[in-house]
Amino acid sequence: MNSRMISTALILATLTSAAALAGTSITVVERATTDAVTDTGATGDSVGDVLTFANAVYDAANKVQIGTDQGFCLRTEVGKSWECLWTISLADGQITVEGPFLDKGDSVLAITGGTGKYAGARGQMKLHARDEKGTEYDFVYELQ
Repeated sequence: MNSRMISTALILATLTSAAALAGTSITVVERATTDAVTDTGATGDSVGDVLTFANAVYDAANKVQIGTDQGFCLRTEVGKSWECLWTISLADGQITVEGPFLDKGDSVLAITGGTGKYAGARGQMKLHARDEKGTEYDFVYELQ
């Protein structure tokens, strides 16, 4: 096979994989045990601070660990929001997301891609804090 045929085959495989995921919803619970903020500017909460994490994620019932996530957020508006990028790793592959994490209320981030079963993934991820302390979050990945 020449390189053009290989490229075409890879594109078709990615499109087929993404189409098979359409309408799939994956709900997980993140236990935020490693979150750390690095203060990069003025003392305290300030634009440019960096939040990093690598946490375990559990099934929707919050009983069985089914994967991990890792990523970072950059403080963009003090007391209001962060801009984040992270990857969730599950048994069948990974899903990446990017978007705002709001200090108060629910957030919606874009699904920007994936690997394995989730290759070519697109859609949105809804994030909801399960408690006021920010120690557990519902992540609902809605694949299109």
